[in-house]
Amino acid sequence: MTEQNTILLKDAVARNPLVRLDAPASVAFGADEQIALIGPNGAGKTLLVDMLTGKYPLREGSLTYDFHPSTSTSAYENIRYIAFRDTYGSADANYYYQQRWNAHDQDDAPTVHQQLGEVHDEAYRHRLFNLFGIEPLLDKRIILLSSGELRKFQLAKALLTHPRVLILDNPFIGLDAATRDLLTDLLTHIASLGTLQLVLVLSMLDDVPPFITHVIPIADRRVGPKLTRSEWLDRLARPDANREASEQALLANLRSQVEHLPYTHTNYTAPEVVKLTHVTIRYGERTILRNLDWTIKRGEKWALGGENGAGKSTLLSLICADNPQSYACDIHLFGRKRGTGESIWDIKSHIGYVSPEMHRAYLKNLPTIDIVASGLHDSIGLYKRPRPEELDACAWWMDIFGIAALRDRPFLQLSSGEQRLALLARAFMKDPELLILDEPLHGLDTHNRRRVKAIIEAFCHRHDKTLIMVTHYANELPNTITHRLWLKRTLL
Repeated sequence: MTEQNTILLKDAVARNPLVRLDAPASVAFGADEQIALIGPNGAGKTLLVDMLTGKYPLREGSLTYDFHPSTSTSAYENIRYIAFRDTYGSADANYYYQQRWNAHDQDDAPTVHQQLGEVHDEAYRHRLFNLFGIEPLLDKRIILLSSGELRKFQLAKALLTHPRVLILDNPFIGLDAATRDLLTDLLTHIASLGTLQLVLVLSMLDDVPPFITHVIPIADRRVGPKLTRSEWLDRLARPDANREASEQALLANLRSQVEHLPYTHTNYTAPEVVKLTHVTIRYGERTILRNLDWTIKRGEKWALGGENGAGKSTLLSLICADNPQSYACDIHLFGRKRGTGESIWDIKSHIGYVSPEMHRAYLKNLPTIDIVASGLHDSIGLYKRPRPEELDACAWWMDIFGIAALRDRPFLQLSSGEQRLALLARAFMKDPELLILDEPLHGLDTHNRRRVKAIIEAFCHRHDKTLIMVTHYANELPNTITHRLWLKRTLL
């Protein structure tokens, strides 16, 4: 009996050279297999997924499907792909950064209920809604969802359509620990039923859930042969001493370069960098923050935590002067009360910032070095040409983050992980007094996570640097953390 393959790609080469892998791709997804596509940032994982889903026509080779027992032969109906690029669905067309914080610009955005549509399988709907906590979100506008809430919504929406193949790009990033555990349990159960094939796209080499049966490694824009789970784990268990020593030497050199970077900017001298007094933020009947007091002194390094939807991003939007409600709150930044004469640009010039919201909104297809240079003026896009010495600084930080070779590559042609590295370089390049990092390792592979963590730690050793960092993974926090703030979701 011939083995059923839900997806079979043979010697495939994309017609468009801009989306072409460096070698013909051949992969077979057995109908009873649960598969992980694993590789470093920029390896070509997304290019392969685009070929598997038929997004791009082929110049050579073939792509065939067998979705049995589904009665439909259409890839459109049988394959769901969640890329986790923080998409707001139909609200995307006119979305701009900061829109989430501007109440008067939210009215046209659809609600969660509108986006989910009608659901006919009531028992299945009830189970999914309970698992992901969707019920309290139904009347909330999509654009107001936190990064973690958005992922829960996307998963629930995809699973409600009963696809034959569900492709999830880094599904666990941005989720708090409790939700990650629940998601793993759900996917494990789904895999055991045999009616839905799961394909995970992963950047972390050791982040392979137990239900995965096979791994397809991807590196240097080439697709490797399919391995069983045990074969992959055996490969990971064989350490490369030379490679480990080389990486440690690289990280030590990076730390030294960052720590000894000359000080070229004038900082404020106030002992308190951030002071919030009885801050309350509401959107309609929903209270996000209630009577919050928080003081951050110069040189402190804070870890900001909390479950999905607790208000972490809203709090950071107040500090970064992106939220109009900051004018109505008692907020002091760098020793000056917000709204007493300083401009938003005065504030931002002393802050380096990166977040999932910024990443999602940054849709400018400029050369990557221009994206980094836009951090000089805190703009989404580059509207003032940098001086030669400023471009040199941009190139230096791109080299520090390992993306020097991408300086002339259009930003939107980079992988999601490469884009995140470019936005990190953008945040660091003006040597900010206050560094705000919201999920900075989001979507990075194992090597780049170590690299970025080392850079953050080295930066924190510089004189009078202050840090606020958000992450749902405790092991991502630098050793320099001195204080912690945990937000709890406000009850309505």
